[in-house]
This record gives sequence, structure tokens and C-alpha cells, in this order.
Amino acid sequence: MNKSIMVMPNGPYPTPLKLTDQPTVMIHVPMEVIGDDGVAISEQYPLVVSTWPFKEAVRAAWRAVDGNHSAVDAVVEGCSACEELRCDGTVGPGGSPDENGETTIDALIMNGVTMEVGAVAAMRFVKDGIRAAKLVMQHTKHTLLVGEKASAFAIAMGLPGPDNLSSADSIRKWSKWKENHCQPNFWKDVVPSDSCGPYHAKARIDVKEGGCSTRYLMGVAEPRSSLVGPHNHDTISMAVIDKRGHVAVGTSTNGATYKIPGRVGDGPIAGSSAYAVTDSGACVATGDGDIMMRFLPCYQVVESMRLGMEPRLAAKDAISRIARKFPDFLGAVVAVNKNGVHAGACHGWTFEYSVRSPATDDVEVFTVLP
Repeated sequence: MNKSIMVMPNGPYPTPLKLTDQPTVMIHVPMEVIGDDGVAISEQYPLVVSTWPFKEAVRAAWRAVDGNHSAVDAVVEGCSACEELRCDGTVGPGGSPDENGETTIDALIMNGVTMEVGAVAAMRFVKDGIRAAKLVMQHTKHTLLVGEKASAFAIAMGLPGPDNLSSADSIRKWSKWKENHCQPNFWKDVVPSDSCGPYHAKARIDVKEGGCSTRYLMGVAEPRSSLVGPHNHDTISMAVIDKRGHVAVGTSTNGATYKIPGRVGDGPIAGSSAYAVTDSGACVATGDGDIMMRFLPCYQVVESMRLGMEPRLAAKDAISRIARKFPDFLGAVVAVNKNGVHAGACHGWTFEYSVRSPATDDVEVFTVLP
């Protein structure tokens, strides 16, 4: 039998606990059976982990991986389901308009066995982000394609398009933002500061009499915009371990609401939004991608686990590295080691992530407090 218990950092409990101010960890005690091809299959697998309570996406990935599909294919099925459902309005078409009212797509897929990566960014006119990313991985020697050229590639490879990725809801949201003089936005140190532009750089003097500004002396970055939040700056980031123990990760997002056209967040950046190494494990992330991509938190998590750190500590360490420089940032990571042990850590918001494993009958949602 495949045993599982819920544990907290302070010890085991007789009943599962989901709400905690420390990351929750699920531990599986595995057994192995031999598959038809003679390869050992661990009963702790398969495993699907996703940011946020995107249960239908996790179920779609589970159906694929439990049906003996590869981790890569399961990630595609899971993220694609979220794109079709337009999870939280932040995945797939019809959400997160940029300053021009247009919706664009970022997506990534990574094979933790081969270390191959495919990604698309700022992709217009094509709604199937994760499938486009897989095509980049399968049929090119590149890692990342961007903008209209990514769209042309995806359409040439057989994906539907060109399509209008905006929706009535996204246009309505954008119109209200325009009526509010394009406030808030992602510009800084520009004039005019209280209208829709066009913007020009404002002369800025950081050196004050007698020395440098206090902010730079302290080594802490200036406060971030209030635009970043769980319902307007979201990503599905998913990790799958298949029955052979192979690991893959993938992401899909339509980015930050009211972003400056051309902006690319951490969604299509390997090591930031997601990372996988079959010999070590995987990491998935969500949050303020402009900040998080500067630290490559998922690379850090997987590398920490490779060096022997347990998932709970690896996740907390990666988040704390960012918070030291950006104390008001919002973000979260989930660490999954090669044995299927998982843990989450977050900063600035309450974070939830979803898990499906052989030990459960359906998707479980874990809550982590900052």
C-alpha cells in the first residue's frame, strides 16, 4: 500500500491540517512495481502540483498522466485546460489587457529529463500558449519566440489563428482604466504622471547634498505599484511527475493587467516561473514576475534541493532572498522534490496551491500564510 501522512514542521498530526502559517508538506512512503516494459514504477507517482486552486486544470493533467502519458504531455493538458477555462481571467485569452487594450500570451514548458525548454512571450492572435510553447520545444532549436513572429510560427505549425484575444470583459476593464486617466500604471519617473501620456523621462537627481539618497544606501528598492495582486497578476505554473519518475513543468499567463505593451514577465522564463530537473525535483511560482525574474527563484529552489535542502526550507529560502530587497513584493513558490514531497512559501499574500496524487481521490488545496 502507498502510505501518506500530513506533517507539519513540528511533527505529525492524527488528522490532516491544511491552514498553517508554515508550509504544509505531504510525505509519501513509496513502493515500487515493475511495469510492462521492465521499468520500475513508484507508487508515489504520478503527482500533479499547480499554483492556485485551479482544480479542473489539475484534474486534466491527472487524467493524462494517470493514463500513462508523459509528464510533458500532462503539463500541456493541464495548462491548456486552464487557458480554455480562462482561470481567474489571468490565463488564456480574454483577460489582462495591456495599455492598448490588447491581450497577449506568455507560456513555457520544460522537460526535466532532457532540459529542453520551449516558450512564447507577448504572443498575439493565438490563444493556445502552452501548445505553442511545446511546438517551439519540439520543432526548433530555439528556446523562446516572441511577439507576432511567435504568432506566425504557431499558426504555421497548425494552431488556430489569427484570433482576437480580447473579450467584452477585458475591453470594459480597459475602458474604465482609461476613464480613470490610466491610473495606476507601471510607469515611473515620467511626465505626465497623472494621465495617459505620451510619457517622457523626468530629470531625476538621486545624489543629495552630502551623499547618496537614503534608499540606495539602505539597499532596498522603492515601493511597487498596487497593480500586482492575486486576481490581476496570476499564472498557472504546474509540475508533473509521471509514473516513470520523469518531471516536467509548464506555465501559462496573459500577464499583468495594464502592462506596457511589449512587457514580458517571468512566465516564459525558465528558472523563474518554473524549473525542473528529474534528478532533483521541480519548482513552480507565481506573483510579481518583474521582480521574481531578477532572482530566478525556481532555479534556486531546485538547486537547493539538489544540494540536499528539504522542500520546505528551499521554498522559504528562495522567497526570503527576494523579500530582503523587495519587502513589499507579492509572490509564492512551491517546491517538489524527486520523491514527491512538496511545500509552499509565500510573501505578501495568502497563497494556495493544488495537488493530486495516488494517495487522494481528488485534488487537494493547500493554504500557506505569509
